[in-house]
Amino acid sequence: MAQLFGFTIGKAKEEEQKPTVQSFAPPPAEDGVLNVSDGGFYGTSIDQDGDAKNETALVTRYRTMAQQPECERAIDDVINEAIVFDSDEPPVSIVLDNVEMPEQIRDAIREEFDQMIGMLHFKTKAYDIFRNWYVDGRLYYHLMIDTANPRTGIQEIRFIDPRKIKKVRSEKKRSQSNVQPNGQFIPKEYNEYFIYSEKGVSAGNQGVKIAPDSVAYCHSGILDENNKMVRSHLHKAIKPMNQLRMLEDATVIYRLARAPERRIFYIDVGNLPKAKAEQYLRDMMAKHKNKLVYDASTGDVKDDRKFMTMLEDYWLPRREGGRSTEITTLPAGQNLGELDDVQYFRRKLYEALNVPTARLESDASFNLGRASEITRDELKFSKFITRLRIRFTDLFNTILEKQLLLKGIITKVEWKEIKNQLSYNFQQDNHFTELKSAEIMRERLGLLSEIDAYVGKYYSVEWVRKNVLQQTEEEIEEVDLQIESEKETGEGEDDDEFV
Repeated sequence: MAQLFGFTIGKAKEEEQKPTVQSFAPPPAEDGVLNVSDGGFYGTSIDQDGDAKNETALVTRYRTMAQQPECERAIDDVINEAIVFDSDEPPVSIVLDNVEMPEQIRDAIREEFDQMIGMLHFKTKAYDIFRNWYVDGRLYYHLMIDTANPRTGIQEIRFIDPRKIKKVRSEKKRSQSNVQPNGQFIPKEYNEYFIYSEKGVSAGNQGVKIAPDSVAYCHSGILDENNKMVRSHLHKAIKPMNQLRMLEDATVIYRLARAPERRIFYIDVGNLPKAKAEQYLRDMMAKHKNKLVYDASTGDVKDDRKFMTMLEDYWLPRREGGRSTEITTLPAGQNLGELDDVQYFRRKLYEALNVPTARLESDASFNLGRASEITRDELKFSKFITRLRIRFTDLFNTILEKQLLLKGIITKVEWKEIKNQLSYNFQQDNHFTELKSAEIMRERLGLLSEIDAYVGKYYSVEWVRKNVLQQTEEEIEEVDLQIESEKETGEGEDDDEFV
């Protein structure tokens, strides 16, 4: 394979070594990777109407949807819940409590994470970064290093438009020496890289092949039914959004067409011939349709003659023997003020975006009281935000991995061991969080006071601590050590004087 643009972590010899763990199935396309044949990305095996072209149009469609007022309001609700700004603390911090490594290594990881957050400008641009990922369904960053001195780590993190880059996987060519004559199965091997084109990634555009370690890629995790295209969280709202727009347009058109009251002129033409009757009717129309118009730009008064339209009056001839000339009124539409259908599709749009419909009502009261007063929709919305945050942290893991390996802080083996032990703490809305924690503690202490009389007779202290106070083994051990330490130092013995 030709040399790729960018850097690759590891030695070339290590890459040439065949994996000892092999499979007959290709790697899963969980990240929307585009599979190509030996011909490469520009080979004839690429479908001209394939994933890259459709995916580029899909991202543009998501961005157009995000500009609609109702959709933008729902997106703001999601982003504001996921990203909480604090004047003193960054929106997200790394948690290494479960990482079993020396404290010196953990301090180095925290330092590199803070440096990564600084290069992303996450403290000031967290809202925009998370919004781009949520709307587009994917996020790409170019990790730029000093090739003359890779040990200095990542120097700059640059955003890449997702419509101009695509992850590609191609099967490695097999040499004849590797083909066994007995027909034994030989697992396929693959090369993964990214294709970047300023004009957009498609089968007809030339692009640059980029090494996978040079790009940080984070996607929504939502794939289509064929597992070939990454979708945004806005995808399921496309149909409700179109229905809402069509219904709003239809409502406006109906009101314009049926709102005015029109007059019906029955003109008595007697026994005039048809041609003279029509001419007499046109003369009457012209006589009553003269309209003086004041032109504010020039100050002139003009005599405009309006053509008859469906929104104006009706002129109908009436033969001799009928009634004489008559003017009546055609009533307007009766149900012009009803918007139940529009409200229905607006609620349906919010439901498709996982936003509680109660937030749609502008006059709905906002309550920050007891946790028992929180509705089920708000609870589901909170869990949805948690899932979004966990998925978004793949971006941090990808960049942090490259930074730690480049600087030699940890090895690939060590990263695989601690990867699932890392966690990230996003800022929360402190008011509700504190109220909820206080309520939970109040309920536990109330139950503890009721069951305290039965401790030692029906229940043990350990059972109460695990089942009533919900303390884990680690928490029990930590609290016992703190109690012993306070007894030795004399803290907590004179608590009564502060009551």
